[in-house]
Amino acid sequence: MADTDPRRRIPRTDHLLALPEVITAGERLSQSTIRAIIFEAQAAARAGEIPAAEVAPTVIEHLSSRSVSSLTPVLNATGIIVHTNLGRAPLSASARRAVADATGYVDVEMDLDSGKRSKRGTGAKRALLRACPGAEDVLVVNNGAAALLLAVTALRGDEATGNDGSAGAIDAKVAGEIIVSRGELIEIGAGFRLPDLMTTTGSRIREVGMTNRTHLDDYARAINNQTASLLKVHTSNFRVEGFTASVEIAALRELADEHELPLIADLGSGLFEPDPYLPDEPDIAGALAAGADVVIVSGDKLLGGPQAGLILGRSDAVQRIATHPLARAMRTDKLTLAAIEATVANTENPVRQALHIDVDRLRKRAERLASLVSGTVVAHDGRVGGGGAPGVPLPGWAVELPEELARPLRLGDPAVVARVHQGRCLIDLRCVPEVDDDRIGEAVNRARANTRSRLGDDGVGSSDDPDFTNHA
Repeated sequence: MADTDPRRRIPRTDHLLALPEVITAGERLSQSTIRAIIFEAQAAARAGEIPAAEVAPTVIEHLSSRSVSSLTPVLNATGIIVHTNLGRAPLSASARRAVADATGYVDVEMDLDSGKRSKRGTGAKRALLRACPGAEDVLVVNNGAAALLLAVTALRGDEATGNDGSAGAIDAKVAGEIIVSRGELIEIGAGFRLPDLMTTTGSRIREVGMTNRTHLDDYARAINNQTASLLKVHTSNFRVEGFTASVEIAALRELADEHELPLIADLGSGLFEPDPYLPDEPDIAGALAAGADVVIVSGDKLLGGPQAGLILGRSDAVQRIATHPLARAMRTDKLTLAAIEATVANTENPVRQALHIDVDRLRKRAERLASLVSGTVVAHDGRVGGGGAPGVPLPGWAVELPEELARPLRLGDPAVVARVHQGRCLIDLRCVPEVDDDRIGEAVNRARANTRSRLGDDGVGSSDDPDFTNHA
């Protein structure tokens, strides 16, 4: 009796590898990638998800559409400028060009004039110091958490010496205590907690004050012969309002001087100077002028650059951090240095543009898009995102559409990520380059057409369609 098992008709791997289209794909894709795509198609056929006859066409289709990366470019139509799930800050055109130029051999640690080794990333350093003249020196590391970890490790105060007088020896007494307000011991995304990070240095956290109120005297009473540093942290992702009190950097500076302690300020979001759109967001220049020894910010938030941690401040403090053994493990690469320099040295910046967008122009764009997609223009507040300016609305406009369009928009080409809120799909063009408005319109109309194709003549989805949800 003949074997009728359809799985026996699944093409063999060697037959699929011999297909001309697969051989051609081998010129740009590795054999491991090609084999993985083949195995996935074969597995789908074995599970009955596709017919055996569709294995070869599926492999060819996936190979032809396979990009060099699994990351999918998206149009951010959420109204959230620094969207963590979408890679935070989008790089400017000049920063992207700088990264492209840096992908080959570059003089990242060479003086071309003398042909000798030079300091790493001098161009990025010069650009940052020009942008922030209040800083005497700067160090770039791979992210903000690394910058904080490095700073609290390297700046341990005068008590941070070994029994033999050598710097950097760590024991229970030497590691000492980091004094910080209880209301500033924050947890950010993915369960990341600042106290957990700092205690990995061997230091202890000395919490002072209450969640809502901390006074200078709280810090003063906590200082003892084991105190390593004073830490001021700008809270992210939340605001405490009402009966509150906190201690400013200038007041902490006086206390730090009295006890000869380093003062570290972690600002997070990365404003160089005050911004009228964000009146309560601290800035680097202000923190340095108030007396912080070092200020820590992230490069991929309001700075508008790549992921990086920036440490700016007094030259002796920054050099002490830069020469610590951990600095080598946390240093950044040539691509990040190139992007930081280009971001700081040029006026073009998508984050700043989205933050300071012309609201009247934004409404006109929304009205035009609404006319193209049969949507409705509604008032919609954008947000900074990424922990910056929590609770601060950025007034604007969005196009309201049925919620069921959100998923096909995300899965379309281009992929459009909109905001889903209260049963609506909201498209906010604040973070979308204006040249892409028509692309979004076309994407919406395609998504609507595809959704309608799944409906019956009465406009109701069939009961066996798992992706359809009736929002009538």
